[in-house]
Amino acid sequence: MILAPILSVLLVLMVDLAVGDPKNRYHPTAWIGRLVGKLAPYGRSNNPHLEKIYGVILVVMVITIISAFTVLFLSALQSTENLDTSYLSKLFTIILSAVAIGILLKTTIAIKGMIKHVSNIMTSLSGNDLEDARNRLSMIVKRNTKDLDKQHILSATLESISENIVDGITGPLFYFSIFGLLGAFVYRTVNTIDSMIGYKTDIFRNLGWFGANCDKVLNFLPARITSGVIILSCFILAGDWRHSIQIMKRDGSKTSSPNAGYPMATMAGALGVRLEKIGHYTLGDDKSEITEKHLKTALSIMKITTILFVLLITIPIILALSYVGWWFSA
Repeated sequence: MILAPILSVLLVLMVDLAVGDPKNRYHPTAWIGRLVGKLAPYGRSNNPHLEKIYGVILVVMVITIISAFTVLFLSALQSTENLDTSYLSKLFTIILSAVAIGILLKTTIAIKGMIKHVSNIMTSLSGNDLEDARNRLSMIVKRNTKDLDKQHILSATLESISENIVDGITGPLFYFSIFGLLGAFVYRTVNTIDSMIGYKTDIFRNLGWFGANCDKVLNFLPARITSGVIILSCFILAGDWRHSIQIMKRDGSKTSSPNAGYPMATMAGALGVRLEKIGHYTLGDDKSEITEKHLKTALSIMKITTILFVLLITIPIILALSYVGWWFSA
């Protein structure tokens, strides 16, 4: 039955690159977001300690709800796989299971979605419409974009591509490889909570602290493993992979996040550019001005990194854990 999760992962890559995400109202991440949006206001208090306690409760509640639905789905799927049927029926069941898991796993992955966002930004920049580019950029970054010049728009876009490789691709795949669909959904839930209430504003400073720290813990390994795979992708594309390693080591820890800086610094080194969030950090060397060609190269690196991560990390982990009897949640 270990064939099902491997087929699921391969299906995810094909479906995402061919079709992309479903409409927002059908997307489980949107459901998670609405759930967080409904629960978060109840945690507002003048007492910071109460807000932090509610922040813990909120994360536990949302993860529990999402996990319950996921486990029910997996249980129903498992019951069909355990039926005493013919070989052909079992093969059909495995394929059906792989498709069902793949469709749900796909909702935790965002490859084509990022490509579409970046393409829209490039279209606006090509037409010298900075205002539209800023508006489109605001859809994928947390920072204020209204006063950014072209170079900082390009920088922020490159940073978003780099972060998305972990948050939207390799992170879910990493936890799927260990804990199955449940792991991918728990990761996506925590990541969504962090993106909504994890940033340090007066409103969410206390309420979002637990979600933000959970996200940091979950991303610690994926961010660093992904950086290594980005370097390998750079090597395959005949890029300056040695400089990529150098900048990752030098600048990877410069961001306030203990994880986000690693893929961003690795990408900056691979492209030979400087990424800057004004007033916060500067990553890489200013070897050349950022151009739209760098964005296209970054997207190529993202695609190759995804394929390599699946082949070198996800599938080997599934096979290894299956061999020792761990992988059961397909």
